[in-house]
Amino acid sequence: MDLLDGLRILLVEDEYLIAMDVETICLEHGALDVAIVSRLSDLDDDGLMRHIDIAILDLMLDGGSTLDFAARLQSRGIPFIFASGHSMTDEIRIRFPRIRLVEKPYSGDDLVNALSDAGRTGSPQSTGDVIT
Repeated sequence: MDLLDGLRILLVEDEYLIAMDVETICLEHGALDVAIVSRLSDLDDDGLMRHIDIAILDLMLDGGSTLDFAARLQSRGIPFIFASGHSMTDEIRIRFPRIRLVEKPYSGDDLVNALSDAGRTGSPQSTGDVIT
């Protein structure tokens, strides 16, 4: 069984090449679908959350923070991880103490393992994990 078997993943990423790479990694590890959002305005669509099982969020999207969207995911019980080159770890630890941050550049294995853990437990495993 693949670690991401059958998951519908939302990828919030504004770097095209990174998004394509992450999509490929997720699909190769069994994800059913990867929806890519590259603009903050697209995150306003509440219908988006009805079609995902888990999310990968870049902390900054087109110069704006994704933390409000992360709070919406959390309030709806949708597991997620942060995957970012931006280091806002203090703010993340305060607002999202149980959410894992995988720092760019990351390996595919680190990303897949963090997603798998978050999906299995419904929320990431330990307080403020940062994978570098």
